[in-house]
Amino acid sequence: MKRLLTVLAAGVPLAAAVYLPTASAATGSSASPAPTCSAVSVKAPAGATVESVTAVHQAGGTVDGTGAVGGQVLDVPAYCEVTVTLTHPGADDHAKVRTWLPEAHWNGRFQAFGGAAFAAGDNNPGLANAVKQGYAAATTDAGVGDAIDSDWALNSKGKVNTELLKNFAERSQHETAIVGKAVVDAVYGKAAAYSYFNGCSTGGRQGYMEAQRHPDDYDGILANAPAVNWDEFEVATLWPQVVMNQEKTRPTGCELDLFTEAAIKACDSLDGAKDGLVSDASRCDYDPRRLIGTKVVCEGKEETVTAADAAVVRKIWDGPRDTRGKKLWYGVPIGANLSQGLAGPKPFSVPEAWTAKWVEKQPGLDTGILTYGQFAEAFKKSQAEYDKIIGTDDPDLSAFRKSGGKLLTYHGQSDQFIPTQGTVDYREHVEHKMGGSQRVDDFYRLYLAPGTSHCGLKEQTGDLKALTKWVEQGKAPDTITADLTNDSGRTLTRDLCRYPLVSRYSGHGDPTAAGSFRCVVAHRH
Repeated sequence: MKRLLTVLAAGVPLAAAVYLPTASAATGSSASPAPTCSAVSVKAPAGATVESVTAVHQAGGTVDGTGAVGGQVLDVPAYCEVTVTLTHPGADDHAKVRTWLPEAHWNGRFQAFGGAAFAAGDNNPGLANAVKQGYAAATTDAGVGDAIDSDWALNSKGKVNTELLKNFAERSQHETAIVGKAVVDAVYGKAAAYSYFNGCSTGGRQGYMEAQRHPDDYDGILANAPAVNWDEFEVATLWPQVVMNQEKTRPTGCELDLFTEAAIKACDSLDGAKDGLVSDASRCDYDPRRLIGTKVVCEGKEETVTAADAAVVRKIWDGPRDTRGKKLWYGVPIGANLSQGLAGPKPFSVPEAWTAKWVEKQPGLDTGILTYGQFAEAFKKSQAEYDKIIGTDDPDLSAFRKSGGKLLTYHGQSDQFIPTQGTVDYREHVEHKMGGSQRVDDFYRLYLAPGTSHCGLKEQTGDLKALTKWVEQGKAPDTITADLTNDSGRTLTRDLCRYPLVSRYSGHGDPTAAGSFRCVVAHRH
């Protein structure tokens, strides 16, 4: 629990400052009429019923984040908060769509927000930051709970609550687009000129689901570190715990950190410069057996790395396999934090809850003691039961392309919770389906961020600004400038290359400067 809260509170993945860079080129103006903050008439989306509509004037100022994630945004201008509560016949659900509308200086744009972990939407900081930037912003709770709340998984009979899962997986985000834009139109007296979706992690998955199933909802989708392939990777990320239990070897946190640090040092210069960053983590083939016999002092006690420790780390990096050795999914990226991620003292709460409650329907199941065989069976069961509902892995984006939509994604190459290669795998499937990399780049671009943890890019990253320029001016971003943190904690500015290109040192110039690197074709082996 503490591990999850630490990650989320640090800006992963709900704190909007991480993925809400300053947006420029407002489409509206200060002359836009001030909205009247009163309940408006909203037509229910197909299949839903409007239970209630409320409108509240909010003075702004300091806005606090709710729930486990928390967060705080200062100097928020006054806004009108319109809440529309929806229900679906027979579902006994109550899904709220909240829309915040700045009372002055609306920029003419609409921006919707995704959620984190098991939360379907934003807990206030995203909305607040958007209002500060002039956006009308919306989000939904989908009728479910907070980021760490999975109590809604099963009903009173111990069966999966399929209606709430449908809300969480897809339905409520689509309804947010419909309701949020309708509220904007009713309050301001005109429609938003452009509509955007913004999310990371669960929010990233929701963005991809929008592109796949509701291609007309948004002009631009910013979907970072996306939790696509949900049915597969959620079970797959239990693998480190299964390995350590089955091998009866649990390296200490200090030992795990030692393996990570050694791998980064060994692969650092693959891009031509020793700068504490691995620019193409997929090429890093560091063998953890090189550390066997190395001593490390951990909490005042000297530990010696054993062959068993190295074997465990090799399996974790390699990724989950079934009992016959067939690869099931991708492993934790080399360079990602193991001790504070999936190989911590206890199973990470999100995949643990997914596997115990949705897959096995046993809320008290100790997933950390699954055998290799039981793990493989759980993986297959999750695929079979949930791929169509929440897998979010359909590579056919032809309708989204036809609609003129743009999809932009970054994914950290040191993501400790969602394997980066899962996003790469999806992108490559889209390329295969839709005519190759160049054709896909016309509407969908992926950027891999060296040394970056889950949803870990800092607030000045220009991803949203790049997306708005792409949508509104037709200027597709070749690179995205980001501040990265190297292995010594130093901040380095880099231009993230669009996949499949990778960053390489030009051979001259300051290796800490972005201008000393260029994007080149990756050398695979």
